[in-house]
Amino acid sequence: MAKQKMKTGSLVLMIFSAIFGFANVTVAYDQMGYASIIWYAFAAIVFFLPSSLMFAEYGSAFSDAKGGIYSWLKNSIGERLAFIGTFIWLSAWIIWMISVSSKVWIPVSNIFFGSDKTNTWRLFNLFTPMQTVGILGIMWVLVITFCATRGFEQIAKIANLGGFFTLLLPIVFVVLSVIVLILHHGQLAEPIHGMSSFIKSPNPLFASPIALLSFVVYAIFAYGGMESMGGVVDEVDNPKKTFPKGVMIAGVLMAIIYSGTIFFAGVTANWHVVLGNGKVNLGNITYVLLNNLGFVFAQSLGLSHSVAITVGNWLARFAGLSMFLAYLGSFFVLIYSPIKSFIEGSDPQIWPKRVTNLNQHGMPSFAMWLQAAAVSLVIFAISFSGSGAQQFYLILTDMANISSTFPYLFLVGAFPFFKKIPDIERPFVFYKNRIMTNVVVVIILVILVLGIGFTAVEPLLEHDYQTAFWTIFGPVAFGLIGWLMYEVGLRKKSRNQLQA
Repeated sequence: MAKQKMKTGSLVLMIFSAIFGFANVTVAYDQMGYASIIWYAFAAIVFFLPSSLMFAEYGSAFSDAKGGIYSWLKNSIGERLAFIGTFIWLSAWIIWMISVSSKVWIPVSNIFFGSDKTNTWRLFNLFTPMQTVGILGIMWVLVITFCATRGFEQIAKIANLGGFFTLLLPIVFVVLSVIVLILHHGQLAEPIHGMSSFIKSPNPLFASPIALLSFVVYAIFAYGGMESMGGVVDEVDNPKKTFPKGVMIAGVLMAIIYSGTIFFAGVTANWHVVLGNGKVNLGNITYVLLNNLGFVFAQSLGLSHSVAITVGNWLARFAGLSMFLAYLGSFFVLIYSPIKSFIEGSDPQIWPKRVTNLNQHGMPSFAMWLQAAAVSLVIFAISFSGSGAQQFYLILTDMANISSTFPYLFLVGAFPFFKKIPDIERPFVFYKNRIMTNVVVVIILVILVLGIGFTAVEPLLEHDYQTAFWTIFGPVAFGLIGWLMYEVGLRKKSRNQLQA
């Protein structure tokens, strides 16, 4: 019996569930308020829609390739740049692990206390709160690596339950916000002062033009991950029509939902009162907004102050539980999946032999422990650097945004070369005009370069050298490591061929 192929509706749902993140809404409101809406719409139009169709062409042409984006790049721009580019892509996942390992303790705190108490945690009364979070993060990485190398990845099924709750979060958020808006007769907690509210950020950190333009990286990050969908083109019914249609519907839908939920954040949360008090950071912003929503919702129903606090705490607990389950499930998959895919897809002679060896559970255990050591080292360095909670989570967020955006320079930049490859089957082709293809590629590359550049330069202008260093550390360090590993591996390969 032939496998049933996806229709437009199923494709849209798959794209939405793979890319949409409620945390992108709360981070956007914290950083830019209503002004983030324009940037999210801009990113959907100039990045998500055109790049998604590029990735679909890659995925359909190399559907049988084992190495994912490494295979795309290798066939388009050669093995050397493919290895370096994919190594930088791998750094994005490693930095994601660094970020999650530190942030995961905030939902844990919300589950037990209904609010973020991590800034009061002092392990053995010897370590500061940030050092304590760092030590716990290192333990998290080591324990999950230990379990994953022994084939316990079935725990990743928890992700399904966490994913359900995570999808439920924005629905609960919007429904309760609408009820509050009606009960308040349309009055917003964060008032709109004409068009300036949608252009100017209430956050003093984003007051300068360069800081404002650097926010494009946050917006692009909100739509990141479409490269993982490139391989499903063959599963789509009539892909030449259905895939571009599904991508466009998903892009417009996500832009509307992102914009709508950012707006609804202002229904119950006045930026200066709720977020501008020095206690909120990019790690706990989601739980602060949910707690505040529960509190305002209960008060709008005429409930007492104490009951409203309880409702807020329980809504924060719900958010904490859903995010913790999602973090746990995805961490078990991502701790081995990207590195295993890269190793299996690339030339094994380039890697040291121990890195390519799989254990009895089919896991590259040595490579995974190297990865765990790198993650632990960076967590230790950042958490023991003496930074406060706000700077700590800003560093983690900027690192994740930059490292996730950087690989798109390779993927988009390689696309014109991919279009020139002769004699390959192309089941799905959207870009048919060479000049228009090059124009679109240049526009995306300019936006990516400017966004990354402004994000890296802005802390330097503020003399915040620590944030500046860690922001660019991931792509630069992993790019250099990837280049050195490739050159050493190539020489080893040449010697082996001479000796054979």
